[in-house]
Amino acid sequence: MTADALLGPALVEEATKKSGLIWVRGEGSPARALWHVWHEGAACLVGDGPGEQPLPGIVDGGRAEVTVRSKDKGGRVIAWTATVSELAAGSEEWEATVAELKGKRLNALDAERMPQRWAEECRVVRLAPLEATTELPSGSLAAAPLPTEATTRQAVPAGLPRLLFKRKRR
Repeated sequence: MTADALLGPALVEEATKKSGLIWVRGEGSPARALWHVWHEGAACLVGDGPGEQPLPGIVDGGRAEVTVRSKDKGGRVIAWTATVSELAAGSEEWEATVAELKGKRLNALDAERMPQRWAEECRVVRLAPLEATTELPSGSLAAAPLPTEATTRQAVPAGLPRLLFKRKRR
């Protein structure tokens, strides 16, 4: 193997390991920022359950486009194509992957019951990189935000700044 042939997979692994989020575009769905763990040569995700990240378009046996961002600056570092495989709950590979994911899951309310909940209600997915990396796009890729049920705060009442920043009378 040439140095260039080894550099691509090494860059994919190193960049993906160090990034807290990856942007994943599944089949027929927009790209989403997803948290992940790099485990045994693939990015592993958990989702599609209550309180977990959605994984639309990420189907077993399909492909996904992954864009890795820099942890420091947030810019794109590398993009790669992945083959998607869903791990069977309770299998040896699933157990090892869930152990890694559990260690990286932040703000879990049910840390002790989490693996059992993932087995019953969620999907654990493995994104294994193909040999070739894809070219980074030259444009900004800015897009309108995805629809959500989340709401924003109401406008600040007009009199509130006067109450908060009242000057003391002398």
